[in-house]
Amino acid sequence: MKIALMMENSQAAKNPIILKELKAVADAKGYPVFNVGMSDENDHHLTYIHLGIMASILLNSKAVDFVVTGCGTGQGAMMSLNLHPGVVCGYCLDPTDAFLFAQINNGNALALAFAKGFGWGAELNVRYMFEKAFTGVKGEGYPLDRKEPQVRNAGLLNQVKAAVLKEHYLDGLRAIDPELIKTAVSGERFQQCLFEHGQDKEIEAFVRDILNR
Repeated sequence: MKIALMMENSQAAKNPIILKELKAVADAKGYPVFNVGMSDENDHHLTYIHLGIMASILLNSKAVDFVVTGCGTGQGAMMSLNLHPGVVCGYCLDPTDAFLFAQINNGNALALAFAKGFGWGAELNVRYMFEKAFTGVKGEGYPLDRKEPQVRNAGLLNQVKAAVLKEHYLDGLRAIDPELIKTAVSGERFQQCLFEHGQDKEIEAFVRDILNR
């Protein structure tokens, strides 16, 4: 599993903390982590709007399999990611949230609150969330006697989203302000992740075209 970590401007100073805890869990499992957002407050400026665009490009191109993101409350990042096709983002405040999202919703992104309640022991809470998110088989249901309807409903939710968002993925991106997209994809680490690991040449060509404008 390839994991992308992306953080926006308001919480960029915490990137080293979050990256350290994520890698502690991911490295033990052999999962590569790509730190594609802001690494500090002076880095390439991003908002949670940009995070949604970035996550959708990386997930739909299959450059990564999972995105860890967030903002001050985590709510804006979650809404921004869930606007896009191919992205199922959950809201996570504690390890139980991470476990239940992995087992019941089986999505591909988590939005964390990097300011709300981020006090003493916050780094431990973050690490335990990652342990629950990436340990064991996903989509097993909880409790186990609810597995069948939970798996069915998760699939139905994806079908409904695909039906509502009828346009081709790139047609949706083309409808967004190009300058907004250009800011989202201008980070060097983001580009490296996409161009080295992406598996969709159309998406890659679209991003290169945006960057060359």
